[in-house]
Amino acid sequence: MKVVSFYRFVDIGNLEELCADLKARCEQQRLLGTILLASEGINGTIAGTARAVQTIFDWLQQRLCLDEPFAGRWTDAAEAPFRRMRVRVKNEIVTLGRPDIRPQHRTGKHVDPHAWNRLLDDPETLLIDTRNHYEIEVGSFPRAVDPGTDSFRQFADFAAAIPEEQKHRPVAMFCTGGIRCEKASALMLESGFRDVYQLQGGILNYLEQVEEGSNRWNGECFVFDSRVAVDRDLAEGGYVQCHACRRPLSSQDLASPDYREGVSCPRCIHELDEDRAARLEERRRQVALARQRGDKHIGTKLPRT
Repeated sequence: MKVVSFYRFVDIGNLEELCADLKARCEQQRLLGTILLASEGINGTIAGTARAVQTIFDWLQQRLCLDEPFAGRWTDAAEAPFRRMRVRVKNEIVTLGRPDIRPQHRTGKHVDPHAWNRLLDDPETLLIDTRNHYEIEVGSFPRAVDPGTDSFRQFADFAAAIPEEQKHRPVAMFCTGGIRCEKASALMLESGFRDVYQLQGGILNYLEQVEEGSNRWNGECFVFDSRVAVDRDLAEGGYVQCHACRRPLSSQDLASPDYREGVSCPRCIHELDEDRAARLEERRRQVALARQRGDKHIGTKLPRT
């Protein structure tokens, strides 16, 4: 079983027709997962046999008239982490709130992981982590700027607030798998920055490609799947996830009296009212019952890139 995450910024028309056709072909290949379509491109994670995934990729390359082969990040799995196949039409494949920003027409320069350290070593480089604050708490590159966002939609406000006198500096941007910094770098060019770079393949590609002696990553990397976070070797890290607020939790968080599995954690306890607590408690009970029945997929969410 292969689990493959992928995205491509490309102009797409006839979205509803493509949606129906793609879903039918994925189901014909017995694939499971979620694919998002928008006029700006495609983003998804699917699971199935390698042959089935490649069949869909070949078809997408032809259907979307792509010059380069359709590619993704491939990982092995004992079983599919999804229960069904979903294909949805959205306004954006990654929500910045700026559908006018089109990375397929103008985006930052891609920097491979082995050349990335040279940007890190340049004190003039404005290094920006385009992920959310709760992801950055788990790990990041040294001296990277935290935009302080709770969702990628807020990144545009952060970019707009950068002083004009900073725009002469080279900007290096990164995210988990590349899709957010792809769009963020296009936004930075639109905002007046001239030298904009992005880490090709994101943090996960960097951890995979860069050997231990040269690896500059500090901490773990938050991922949007059941592992919660991975270490430098891409092995499952030491965090779990609060099912109420989806934030990563350390062993210290788990020892807090504010932590109730599936209901609350120290980070969201003050946002919790009695009605929501009751609903979450009931959900926790249903999850426990589902586990007893052997339903391993309950609560599965689409991994992001």
